[in-house]
Amino acid sequence: MDFIFVVSSIILALSFPVQCGKILVFPHEGSHWVNMHVLIQGLHSRGHQITVIRALDSWYISETSPNYVSLNVPFALGGDEEFYRSFVSRQLEIRRQRQPAWTRLKLDMDLKDKFSEMHRKICEMVIYIIEKDPALLERIKATNFDLMLTDPVNGGGVVLAHFLNLPLVFNVRWTVHGEAHFTIAPSPLSYVPFPPSQLTDKMTFLQRTYNMLFYTFRSFLYKRTVGPHYRALCERLFGPDLEYFDLFHAADIWLMSYDFVFDFPRPTMPNVVYVAGFQCKPSKELPADLEAFVQSSGDHGVIIMSLGTLVGQLPLDIADEIAAAFAQLPQKVIWRYTGERPSTIGNNTLLVNWIPQNDLLGHVKTKVFVSHGGINGIFEAIYHGVPLVGLPLVFDQDDNISKMRHKGVAKFVDIATIDRSIFKDALQEVINEPSYRANMQKLSSLHRDTPLSPLDSALFWTEFVMRHRGAAHLRTDSYKMPWYSYHSVDVGAFLVSVVSFTVFIIFKVIRCLYCRFCAKRKRVKQD
Repeated sequence: MDFIFVVSSIILALSFPVQCGKILVFPHEGSHWVNMHVLIQGLHSRGHQITVIRALDSWYISETSPNYVSLNVPFALGGDEEFYRSFVSRQLEIRRQRQPAWTRLKLDMDLKDKFSEMHRKICEMVIYIIEKDPALLERIKATNFDLMLTDPVNGGGVVLAHFLNLPLVFNVRWTVHGEAHFTIAPSPLSYVPFPPSQLTDKMTFLQRTYNMLFYTFRSFLYKRTVGPHYRALCERLFGPDLEYFDLFHAADIWLMSYDFVFDFPRPTMPNVVYVAGFQCKPSKELPADLEAFVQSSGDHGVIIMSLGTLVGQLPLDIADEIAAAFAQLPQKVIWRYTGERPSTIGNNTLLVNWIPQNDLLGHVKTKVFVSHGGINGIFEAIYHGVPLVGLPLVFDQDDNISKMRHKGVAKFVDIATIDRSIFKDALQEVINEPSYRANMQKLSSLHRDTPLSPLDSALFWTEFVMRHRGAAHLRTDSYKMPWYSYHSVDVGAFLVSVVSFTVFIIFKVIRCLYCRFCAKRKRVKQD
């Protein structure tokens, strides 16, 4: 399969030549940058010049890189590493209150406040670029970029692309209004679950009711959170007649981090390109010391644990329970952990500050991956066919693990109520029950069986937009329609009116004829 991907890449490069372009990137911090950087590397390898807009206090996006030039904006977004880590800690603290309904509402409200502040700062940064630093703006204009590549989980790149009149490509799973499909594609709530509802595509009446209410509440929350900031920004830059979310609908290509081996079938659109897992690749050899530790596991194999870029440590009581569970297992454990060493740690557990996650997941001795449920890690697990034990923390992670559990490849453990017995039982079930690995290897086979690799597809369609200065023929203008026209409410009302009027006329005619008939009959009787 890897040979096929290499050959397809060569054919793609020869068959679709494109003049090296200039691409402006407005990224998002944290894990979102991980796969954006992979896409940037791929574009750079094909000769394109990449410029990345970077805030003064950016902590995840390196200022120097062989793959791109940084355009440093002297503006602080306030979203440094400590901010994100304290935010995750706060979310975990709320989860541990163990009052499901109240906890969900409290998590949503906490997210609303933090996201509102983040989007306010992003809007201020766009204003700074356009209005307060004429030298910076002139530098951007003088470069004559061919394309804006952005992650629409924030709207900075979307607004800036419209201001600069650049074709727009999204590297996307989420927008400022939630999951991206609900922005661009028809999404019947009868069988399309609204993330992160943790529902499937087969819903009972009560679940469909919940899905509708959840969608209504979350959509209202998203709009209240981001709407005031982006609406004010667009009115300031473009006048009152432009609705900010129309700019999102107008994107040319949506490179969607989505795969139907992970999610459920649903309607889509022609300018949506599915590229989930484009950061995945065949595993390489491990460092000698790590390989020796893995080999020392014998036939029992190893367990890999990582809770993503934002969570290097846990409250000590939770860490102690996790370490105690590991200590009771015959497997060796490699745990990415930067916090205080748990007192219950066993001799079989190796704590490290960083792991070559892709290479470990691809190792033949890896039995299970303990993950927070981030989408990048999930697709690496799918790619390598490794089943999961999920410890979701924030954002869409509960929903992601729920989907994997529905596919029969994961076990869910609530980190707020975890103890060594529950965690040990979950690990043993996934390791010892063959169906978990068999199901995941089936997903892996389906995920890999494509005519082009996800990265090659992403590169082709990005270059397609540059070659043709957009992809308007793939984009519907339905977003410009009022809601009553989009849902044909006006047509329905018109047809009901016509039918009602026709029935009324027929009734009147029949009534008139009947009255005449009765009057004539009465006269006959009188005669």
